[in-house]
This record gives sequence, C-alpha cells and structure tokens, in this order.
Amino acid sequence: MPRNIKEWFMLVVSLVLAHGAGVVGAVFTVMSVATWYAFIEKPDFAPPDYLFLPVWLFLYTLIAFAFYLVWRESTWRTDVRWGIRWYVVQLMLNALWSILFFGLQNPAYGLIDISALFVAIAVTMVYFFRVSKVAGWLMAPYLLWVGFAGILNYVVWILN
Repeated sequence: MPRNIKEWFMLVVSLVLAHGAGVVGAVFTVMSVATWYAFIEKPDFAPPDYLFLPVWLFLYTLIAFAFYLVWRESTWRTDVRWGIRWYVVQLMLNALWSILFFGLQNPAYGLIDISALFVAIAVTMVYFFRVSKVAGWLMAPYLLWVGFAGILNYVVWILN
C-alpha cells in the first residue's frame, strides 16, 4: 500500500495509465462488436462477449498495481527504467490491437500485434520480477489471457 502522498499519486497515475489503454481499445471495440464481430466466424471456445469487460477491468487493475510496485522503486535503477519502458511498449501494443482487430476489422494485423504484445509482456515481466516478485506475478494472468486471446485471434483469422 502507498506510504505517503507521492506514492498515492503514483498509484492513481498507474491506474489511469492502465485503464486509459483499455478505454482507447474500448472505443474501437464498441464500434465493431455488435456489427462486424457479431457476424464473423468464431471458434466454439470463444468466450461470450459479456465476459470481456470484467476480465479486462480486472487485468488492467492488476497490471496497474504491478507497474506501481516497480515505479515506486528508485528510477536510477536500470532494471526499473527498462521495466517502465517495456510496460509502456506493451500498453501501446495493447491499445493498438483493438484498433487493428476491431477498428480496421483485420484479424491478420491483430495477430501480428498480439504476437508482439505477448513478447512485450513477457519481457516486462522479466524486468518486473527483478524489481519485485509480486509485480512480476501480477503480470502473469495478463500474459495468460493475452496468450489465449492470441490463439482466439489466430483461429478467427483462419476461419475468416
């Protein structure tokens, strides 16, 4: 938990950054989920649409706390700086996926992005683990979900 006003500020900024990426993605997702996405072929293992919002809210909150735990450490540390850089990269790739997959309605571009996203999350986790074991583990459900989403993205691309 935050120990002072600076750390509370850092926690709030961490939450805003993570959920901000989600909002960017949601703008493009909402525009296509009831139209294009509703009518494309999906595999039997595709989760129902109503499940995505609570899962993503939970995951964005977890990764925000992970980022906060790393960021509050001294930024003079190389592993902290690299962890922050990779975290920002993976957040940008996360938001970009919705633009590519839903906004452009292009599962192939989405697949390229989500593959890079998976790698970026894994690299972020490596740096986060160096700084805080808890921060590293908080990223694990996100990595697993993105891996599942990547498989789903691949199958949607093949089917359509």
